[in-house]
Formats: sequence, C-alpha cells, structure tokens
Amino acid sequence: MERTKTQIDNYNSKSTELRRYIGDRRSAQITDYESIKYLQFLKSFLFKNKTSPNPQKTMKHFYTFLFCLPFLCFSQNKVEKRLLKKVDKIHAKAYTVDTHADAPINMMDIEGFDVGAKHNYAEDGTQIDFPRMKEGGMDAMFFAVYLGQGKRTPEANAEAKEKALKIFAKIHESVKNNTDKVRLVTTAKEGYATHKQGKLGVFIGMENGWPVGTDLSNLKLYYDLGLRYITLAHSFNNDLSDSSGDPQGAEHGGISKLGEACIAEMNRLGIVVDVSHLSDSAFYDVMRLSKAPVFASHSSCRALCDVKRNMTDDMIKMLASKGGVIQINFVADFLKKPSAEVAISIKTIRMQVQKADATPEDKKKLNAELRQIKYKYPSDVPTVKDVVNHIDHVVKLVGIDHVGIGMDMDGGSDVIGVEDVSKIKNVTFELLRRGYTSKNIKKIWGGNTMRVLAEAEKFSKK
Repeated sequence: MERTKTQIDNYNSKSTELRRYIGDRRSAQITDYESIKYLQFLKSFLFKNKTSPNPQKTMKHFYTFLFCLPFLCFSQNKVEKRLLKKVDKIHAKAYTVDTHADAPINMMDIEGFDVGAKHNYAEDGTQIDFPRMKEGGMDAMFFAVYLGQGKRTPEANAEAKEKALKIFAKIHESVKNNTDKVRLVTTAKEGYATHKQGKLGVFIGMENGWPVGTDLSNLKLYYDLGLRYITLAHSFNNDLSDSSGDPQGAEHGGISKLGEACIAEMNRLGIVVDVSHLSDSAFYDVMRLSKAPVFASHSSCRALCDVKRNMTDDMIKMLASKGGVIQINFVADFLKKPSAEVAISIKTIRMQVQKADATPEDKKKLNAELRQIKYKYPSDVPTVKDVVNHIDHVVKLVGIDHVGIGMDMDGGSDVIGVEDVSKIKNVTFELLRRGYTSKNIKKIWGGNTMRVLAEAEKFSKK
C-alpha cells in the first residue's frame, strides 16, 4: 500500500520519538506494517473470540494477560538494559571494521559534501561521515574507489585510471583535513594502533578492477596510495573477470589470462583479492589461483536469498577452507528476496545508477527512488534480524572465523534498524540476544577481516 507524504512524515516522527525514548541506542525494529498486523490480531482476539463456545473464559484469559503485561515489559526492559550496557563495553574494546563503504561517492558527487561533518540520513540520504562513525562505534571502514564499468578501449581505460586517481586524492584529502580524529591505515597492525590512539581508521579498497586496465604496473601505483583490496569486477564483465551480473553472460569462462596475472601480482604486493560481484566460475578460479586468503567484501548467503550476487554454501565452504571471510552485505535484496514487483523495480533503478555515464544528479534521483521503495513495500525491507540470520547461517556452516561485515553503506545498504553508520550497535545487540559471546562478536566485527589482511601482507613478504 502506497503511503501519502503525510503518513510518511507521521511515521518518521513516531520513529524519532521512540528512538529518543530509548536514548537512540536501539532503533525500533518494527514497521508500521507490522504494527497494523498486531492491531489486527488484537481486534480479532477481542471480538471474534467473543463468539467462541466459552467467551467468558476467553476474556478472562485476556484480562489475565493484560494484568501480567506490565511485569513482562519490566522484566524485558531489564534484560535489554543489561544487553545495551554489554554492547557499549564490547564496542569500547573491539576493533570494528566494515569492508565496503561507498562514502567516496558522496564525497565526489555531492557538491560541498564534508565527510568530517555530521549529516542526517533523513534529510540527505547519506549514511557515512566521521562523526557518525564515532557515534556508532565504527572504528574503521574500507572506503571504496568505485567506478561503474565503462568501455574497454585504451582511451576509456586511461580515463578510468584518471578518475580513480581523483577518488584516491579525495580520500587522502578527507583524512588530511581531519588528522585530529582520522588516520589512513594500510595494515592490521596500523589499524589496531590507530584504535588504541582513539582515532578512526580509513582503509582503501577498489570496487571494479577496470582502472587497472591492461597495465598491471598500475597495481603498484594504487598499492602505494593505500589500496589493500580489489573487487576484480562489478556488474559487468571486464578485462580481468566475468561478473555475476552481466546480462550478456560469461565472456572468459571465469578469470581471464590477464586476470590470472593480476591475481599473482596482487598476491605479491599484499593486495587482497575480493570475490564479491564475480561469477561463480570466476570465484572458483580465484580459489585455485590465489596463494593468499581472500574475502568477499560485501556478499550474503544464497541459501537465504537466492540471487547470483550472493554465495552458495559450497562457495562459502571453499572460501573458509582457504582461510577466507565472507562479509555480510546490508543491501535489501541481498538479504531478503523481495516480491517480483519490487525486485524488478530495484534492478531497473540499480542498473541505471551503475551506468558509467550516470551524472551525480541522476544518481541522487535514482537513490531517492530506491529509498522510497521501503515506504511503498515495508514488508520487503529487511531488519537487523535478517542480517544476523545470514551471520548465523555462515557460522553454522563453517564456524565463527569466516564471517564479517561489509554493509555497502552509501551504495545501496537499506536495513531497518541500521539506517546509517551511527546505528551499528543494533547488530551487536541482536548478536548478544542470540547468545554470541563478546569474543565471537569481536571476530565478526573486525578480527576475522584483519586476519585475512595480515595473511595477505605476510604472504607478500615471503
């Protein structure tokens, strides 16, 4: 059911009041769609059951429930307060790292956007800035040097390289302008040291190997600028690899010959190979070719949400057997299979956003349309519980050492309860609620990812 603007404003207002009531520590994980279902249940209970064979008994049970409700709520409130305190303790000690952040898109495309100043998701739709990272307990993020795939001519490759270098420069500039609170980090050791200093860390990854072109010497150039992982392809095939999303299907049958040489050079330098976005065949080629552990910086589980962008159980097992990690993606349609109508809408909009010639104005308009989908189809939007369902699945499949988090914020992330980076403690809360220990939560939030980064560095020094 499509909401009017007034309904949406009222909904946002009520949500804000509720978050303020509980100290903005744990966003309400209930949509008004779910509220309506609850009210319908009460109506059914109160009125339909009066026509039952024993309506007096039914109402007696209902009044007993109402009498006990305050005590149940009080008990639940005590448990939640205890968990919230534990959440804060965990984030005070843990090194939390997100492996895929598209903040540079806003830094490049939104005129005057300052990642060092606090923004408001409800006002501008942005999800990441340094103040909100600090507020939420997000210690470090891999800022993505992202380019949508364009033409694969020498001229277009040169242009892609030029654009990529501008994004590197913008990331470096953002760190330089905020040296009192942020540091550019390239190793696990540097990351942990920065955390001890009370500063945020910015790692750099590259989404889409297009800027590498056909000249592998570019890898050393990017490495020297701080690059520590590359997603070999994005939504279309390139010179290195087949993509899971290219409508034309496979081109190389997996990784190309150039891609094989690229992986060897990445191993030599200590750049992690990222298998997110790759075709299944390309993934298995990477597993065969890479001598160092790899990760999937922003992917989820195909067993829970059957889309090609996600990983099958067999792929996750193979990844784990090589010491790798899958970082769970927070994009809605990778967490929870949407209805056919919503899936078509999302795919159409996303393909337009990912076009190489899409202007900043185009992207802003299209991303606004994506955000409106959750108001039109609230039951299709995932919650924090859906996120942790994917984490649970990986843990049950291969153990606690092979799962992490790559939210894809400012690149499509859309989860009720984690609208922006300031709300990430809600994930920790849900993990605690399900019985995860502090030690295991620390692994999920960064420990596993830092292990892979350290292993890549170690291999490069052999």
